[in-house]
Amino acid sequence: DCPGKEGTGGRKRNLTLLRNKLYMGQRRRTEPVVESTTTAGDHGNLRRSQSDRTEYSQKLQEKMAPQVVSFTPATSPQEDEEEEVSKRMMARRVKIITELMQTEKDYISDLDLCIKEVIQPLRNKQIARFDVDGLFSNIELVHQLSAKLLSLLEEATTDVEPPMQIIGEVFLQIKGPLEDTYKIYCYHHDDAHTMLESYEKDEELKQHLRDCVQSLK
Repeated sequence: DCPGKEGTGGRKRNLTLLRNKLYMGQRRRTEPVVESTTTAGDHGNLRRSQSDRTEYSQKLQEKMAPQVVSFTPATSPQEDEEEEVSKRMMARRVKIITELMQTEKDYISDLDLCIKEVIQPLRNKQIARFDVDGLFSNIELVHQLSAKLLSLLEEATTDVEPPMQIIGEVFLQIKGPLEDTYKIYCYHHDDAHTMLESYEKDEELKQHLRDCVQSLK
């Protein structure tokens, strides 16, 4: 029971209590400030702010996520209609070229028959009053030129895609020979027609013509 020690212990306890009181006082002074500034409206603002941040984060993730890209280009109704028109025109062009070539084949076949079954037999008969070359003019040259035209058409279309078939170039290439050949044929046409009418009035010559025509059947 030493008074000195007791006084010293009491002072230490008093200092400890004083520190605790100061600490508690600081807490009291700071806590009300936070509570006073955090009103009901502020809580709502905090919650909205957190919601906004969450929504922003979601949108950011959506933007950053890899997007599925479609490689099929969208076409407008006008583009579809133009494509359909183009297809119809190409189909029509193919049909015209096919018919042109078939017509040329039929024409060559008719000329071939005429030469083999009519012209050659009449020449072989050597009829004095019958002018074979005058009647048929340069039809054999027409036959050769038609065969050449068909050959060029086949060359321009065989194993060639329809859009790449350049038919106009064929006719430009053979334009000169066609003009020269048919000028001669057309020039002698009226004379040949007049000659044929006169031969039909002669029974002997008419019979020769009839025999040739019959062979064609």
